[in-house]
Amino acid sequence: MDNVASSEPVLDAARQAQARRYARTKRYLSLVDYLLGGFLLVALLASGLSSRLIDFLALSSVAGALIYFLVLTAAYALITAPLDYYSGLVLPRRYGLSRQTLVNWLGDHLKTAGLGLFLGSGLVSMAYWLLSFTPEWWWLWGWVAVMLISLVLSVLAPVIILPMFFKTKPLADGEIKARLEKLAQAARVKVRGIYTVEFSAKNTTANAALMGAGATRRILLSDTLLDKYTPPEITVIMAHEMGHQRHRDMLRLFIFQGLVMLASFFGAALVFKALTESLGFKDVSDAAALPLLILVFGLMGLVMTPLTAFFTRRVESQADFFAITLTGDSDSFISAMAKLTDQNLAEGTPPRWVEVLLDDHPSYRQRVAMAQRFKATQLSANSS
Repeated sequence: MDNVASSEPVLDAARQAQARRYARTKRYLSLVDYLLGGFLLVALLASGLSSRLIDFLALSSVAGALIYFLVLTAAYALITAPLDYYSGLVLPRRYGLSRQTLVNWLGDHLKTAGLGLFLGSGLVSMAYWLLSFTPEWWWLWGWVAVMLISLVLSVLAPVIILPMFFKTKPLADGEIKARLEKLAQAARVKVRGIYTVEFSAKNTTANAALMGAGATRRILLSDTLLDKYTPPEITVIMAHEMGHQRHRDMLRLFIFQGLVMLASFFGAALVFKALTESLGFKDVSDAAALPLLILVFGLMGLVMTPLTAFFTRRVESQADFFAITLTGDSDSFISAMAKLTDQNLAEGTPPRWVEVLLDDHPSYRQRVAMAQRFKATQLSANSS
C-alpha cells in the first residue's frame, strides 16, 4: 500500500458555504420546475381545454395522444425555457462548475431535448396503443416494454449516448493504467476497457463511473480527475467502480428498479382508471386524459424516489467498503472524497431530509466515518 498522509483532510469552509447555497438554489429551482409542470397539467384538465383540443384534432387515440404530447412538450419547453437557461448555464457558471458557452450549452440542451422527445413520443404512442387494445393489462405490457428499453439504453449509453456530449478515448499507457490493470486482477473482475472522458472542455467537476453491459461495460474516468488526483486516490476511486462490477450492481439495480417500476405502473393504472371515470373522460384510452396520465406517473415517481435512493445508497456504501478493503488505503479514500466533495461543490453534510429522501450516494460525512472505522479496526488488528 502507498504511503499517504495520515491526517484527515478537512473540507474547505468557503467551498462548503458555496455548496450549501448552490444546493439550496438547485432545490428551489427543481421545486419551481415541478410546480410549473403540475400547474400546466392541472390547468389543461380543469379548464376543459384538454378535451376541446382532442375533439378538434378528431384523430384516433394513438395519433391524438402523440400530437397532444408534442404540443404539450412544446408548451412546457416554452414556459420553462428561462428556468432551464438559468439552472443549466447561468448558475453552474456563476459557481465555477461550467466552462460552457451559450452556443455549446444550447447544443447539448437541444440534444437532450431531442432524445427526450424521441423516447417520450414512442412511450406515449405505445401507452395509448396498449390502453386501446388491452385496457386492463396495459400497465403490465407497458412495464415490460419500458424495462426492455432501459436495458437497451444501458448497453448503448457508453458507446452512443455519452459520445454525443463528451469525447472519450482509451486511457493511455502509464502508471495509472498499470495500477488499474493490477487492481482489476486483485479484484478478480473483467474490465472491458478503461476510458478517459474529456470533462474539462465543458466542466470543472470530476467523476468516475461504470457504464454499459456485456461487451460495452467500461469504466470511465474524467480528465479532471486524472489531472488533480494522486495515483493512490485514483486507484481507490477505481476500486469503488470495480466493486460495482464485482457485486453485479448494474444487475441488482436493474432488478430492484424494475420491481419498483412494476409497483408504480400497477398503482398508476389503478389511480388513472379511477380518476378518468370520476373526471368524466370516455375511457382510459381517451387521449384528452394524457395530462392526467403524466401527472399520475409523476406523482408515483415522487413517492418511489426515497425507496430507490435508499437502495442506491446501500449499493454505493458497499462499493466504498469494497474499495477500502481491496486497497487497504483508507487515507487515500478519505482524501479523495474530500477533493471530490469540494471540487464538485457537493454538500459535505446535507440536510437530513435531503439525505434520506433524495440522495442516491452516502454523504461525505458518512463515507469518511466508514473509512475511519475501517482504519481503527485495521490499526487495532495490527497492534494486537
